[in-house]
Amino acid sequence: MKLAMELILMVFILALTFTEAALPTTKHKPMKVRCKNKYFPCYNQELYCPASCPRSCSVDCNNCKAVCGPVPQLPPPPKYQKQMKVVCNDKRYRACYNKPLFCPVTCPSTCTVNCASCQPVCSAASRPKRVRCLNKKYPGCYYREFTCPAACPQTCQVDSATCSPVCNCNKPGAVCEDPRFIGADGITFYFHGKKDQDFCLLTDSNLHINAHLIGKRDNNMGRDFTWVQSLGILFDNHKLYIGANNNTTTWNDALDHLTLSYDNQSINLPETDGATWKSTAGAGAGGGASAGEVTITRSKSTNAVEIIAEGMFMIKAVVVPISERDSLVHRYGITPQEDCFAHLDLRFKFYSLSGEVNGVLGQTYATNYVSRVKMGVANPVVGGEKEFHSSSVFATDCGASRFHGNRNDSVYDEGMDFSDLNCVSRTSGRGLVCKR
Repeated sequence: MKLAMELILMVFILALTFTEAALPTTKHKPMKVRCKNKYFPCYNQELYCPASCPRSCSVDCNNCKAVCGPVPQLPPPPKYQKQMKVVCNDKRYRACYNKPLFCPVTCPSTCTVNCASCQPVCSAASRPKRVRCLNKKYPGCYYREFTCPAACPQTCQVDSATCSPVCNCNKPGAVCEDPRFIGADGITFYFHGKKDQDFCLLTDSNLHINAHLIGKRDNNMGRDFTWVQSLGILFDNHKLYIGANNNTTTWNDALDHLTLSYDNQSINLPETDGATWKSTAGAGAGGGASAGEVTITRSKSTNAVEIIAEGMFMIKAVVVPISERDSLVHRYGITPQEDCFAHLDLRFKFYSLSGEVNGVLGQTYATNYVSRVKMGVANPVVGGEKEFHSSSVFATDCGASRFHGNRNDSVYDEGMDFSDLNCVSRTSGRGLVCKR
């Protein structure tokens, strides 16, 4: 009886199995999917999910296929930029004059023509520098990277307080362009001087800085357009020279146009970002750098350095040309094929000045300084050519000279310290808010 029951149960199970197998399987209709990336040819085209995943697939826009599982999102391809047409305007190059050329794809809208080679070349402005905030006191901004603004594509730094890139030429201690100065009080003024002559920028008991000016005569205005070509710096018993090569006709930012020397010995820095040179001065107390020890570091591979004399000053210097656009805007009457007037854009920071400091820029750091700038004037000019004129780039014979070269620490202790002055500009350099 028991065996009969087991046989009946087995037959029932087999019959049930065959019945289920004979029933038709319910098939899911494949789902329609679309490519949502408008930068690909199959954008918005209907595709059907594969049979293996009829209701859960995604679109591979790159291959225009529906696939099982998620597909990583691809970034859109770069937008096409129309290449600007440029021409050579120098009639001396007859084979190239007025010949239409197109900017390279790497700088489709920011190039100039090298008439000598009859080739379009990218200008320095087409490759803006990227800078980081390195001030750990601002954790929300620390190590964030920024692109330099169009106004100073190679010479900016990060203002940690506002967490934004700012132009070095818009901060106190700046000497840039046709020389535009920003004094310690944050007020902008101009000092033109005369081309091919030297003027004292700063003079103190143990620091003297002269600038050699180059320029071009403007007959309509009755004065010279001038730019700082080089600096002669005297401190302790040392001489430091920094200059832009004055035989630069056609500008190429990939070539180094910077000349440096220390105590009449040339300094050759490797053309790599961060390359460093140090003077052979001995170490100070505690094994640190001695006062006046000089460190020169490249801010980029060519044409930009930061110079630090320990406990005395910091200088950021960049060699820049007069571009065709600069000449057009300011009416310099200069063509890049004639002479690019390579010059220095500078920013100074001083750590141990006395209250008796003088000079075109130095006077603004003096204890009893009262600004002579006419407020409200668009481009205020400060005079003093006779008072600040020097006979050579290393001469200390200007009428305002304070330099004697023997360091007197008691004098510096009584002087003003501007190292903790914090300034922020929101008005393109014509006014700053400064506070300690």
